[in-house]
Amino acid sequence: MELIVSAGLIVAIVAWGVFAPAHLEVVFNAALAAITRNFGWLYLWVVLGLVVVALLLAFSRYGELKLGAEDEDPEFSAGAWFAMLFAAGMGIGLVFWGVAEPISHYGRPPPGIAPNTPEAANAAMRYSFFHWGLHPWAVYSVVALSIAFFQFRRGGSALVSTAVESLPWRAVNRLGPVVNVLAVIATAFGVAASLGMGALQINSGLQAVFGLPVGPASQVGIIIVATVLFLGSAVTGVTRGIKWLSSFNLVLAGLLAAAILLLGPTVAIIDTFTTTLGSYLSEFVRMSLRMTPFRVDETWVGGWTVFYWAWWVSWSPFVGLFIARVSRGRTIREFILGTVAVPTFAAFVWFSVFGGTALTLEIARDIPLAEAVKADVSTALFAMFEVLPGGALMSGVATLLVLVFFVTSGDSATLVLGMMSTRGNENPPARVKIVWGLLVAGIAISLLLAGGIQAVQTATIVFALPFALVIVLLVVALWRGVEADWDEHERRERAIRRRLRQLSETEGGPGRDGPRAP
Repeated sequence: MELIVSAGLIVAIVAWGVFAPAHLEVVFNAALAAITRNFGWLYLWVVLGLVVVALLLAFSRYGELKLGAEDEDPEFSAGAWFAMLFAAGMGIGLVFWGVAEPISHYGRPPPGIAPNTPEAANAAMRYSFFHWGLHPWAVYSVVALSIAFFQFRRGGSALVSTAVESLPWRAVNRLGPVVNVLAVIATAFGVAASLGMGALQINSGLQAVFGLPVGPASQVGIIIVATVLFLGSAVTGVTRGIKWLSSFNLVLAGLLAAAILLLGPTVAIIDTFTTTLGSYLSEFVRMSLRMTPFRVDETWVGGWTVFYWAWWVSWSPFVGLFIARVSRGRTIREFILGTVAVPTFAAFVWFSVFGGTALTLEIARDIPLAEAVKADVSTALFAMFEVLPGGALMSGVATLLVLVFFVTSGDSATLVLGMMSTRGNENPPARVKIVWGLLVAGIAISLLLAGGIQAVQTATIVFALPFALVIVLLVVALWRGVEADWDEHERRERAIRRRLRQLSETEGGPGRDGPRAP
């Protein structure tokens, strides 16, 4: 029933985008304006709360609890584990926005900062760190942890609803089917948003390298080809296709970043990382809760921060289920550090290299990257490569990087959607994955035809709002669960210690009255 409802709603919206794209864009834009105006504060509070929860769990006594049996080892190595969660969580987005976001903020900075100034450049990097740092990874981590906890410690299904159904309130735990439908829809549209942006950037890369025309026909063709590739990967399973591709892409991304660090303005990149990290930490709380209630016509926070938080929320059931799937056997502390601290540091390095290089070229060498961003945001990365040594090779590598991230995201999404639509089956049938892969590709195509990147962003925010409330329920269920399991863990430890003392006394060990005679 849940599968029929969620798939039916998705098909209806895809058809709407194909046959009435202008009307779809109008409706989504109106919904975006209403949500940003009335619920932006909700996204800020929920996401900041998830950062706090993640830190408390990681550094509290609960961090010792293991996601699985006490003697269970992780299924994947640390390197493969990180590569898979990174590729599923942000791969395409980092490549797409690594240059474009800092340059965009430089020309149109947050309210109160003059554009095209050193202050604007500093703010551009600080907000890039903010939008891709602790907050998004905390969203992923807490959602994934709640799923993994109830699946691996309580024997529940690999579904978002499992945690909600553990709550003792009848009116809430009956919402399981609704939660699953929301998770499916949020996943489908969140992934489609990323795939749509990936198609735009692959098109720009192929235009830069091979002269392929930029336009809807090319982008639809790219989505079709990439869909065939990720469906082929999906049927091989997690331990082969996703694992291998994710590991390959992590190495490729590292090599590309290292090349820019060495061939670009190396000292400026290091200075950018150092300065931005300091300003990010000092401005952390203010950025986390910043709205603009007295700037009536100001849309910067809604267009950037609120959109990003909605994007991460919409991706959280997909990424959460996938991270949970590959994280059995790890402690809560290891899990949170691996899914929050490590990828946050990687994102900071990525933006320092790409964003720092772009801003240095724009400011110090008068390279018109801002004009490229205004003309087409997906071309910003390739415009930067044109003025660097080996730019053509870098463009080719970046295009391949986006393509493989496209494949790994689609591959992971079909796995997760298949799991959700087969009552938590960790290895859903190939035919189910194929159906979902085609649906996700259809969503991406329809949204691109309905208005390009703006329609994709708008759809993401609209379908993320209900799931933000689901995440609050997941946090409550998780906290109750870890408290109960820790109390049980302590009781077992006390019982073991008591039993050891009894055995020691019985077998001739020192007792209360001293050693026994031989």
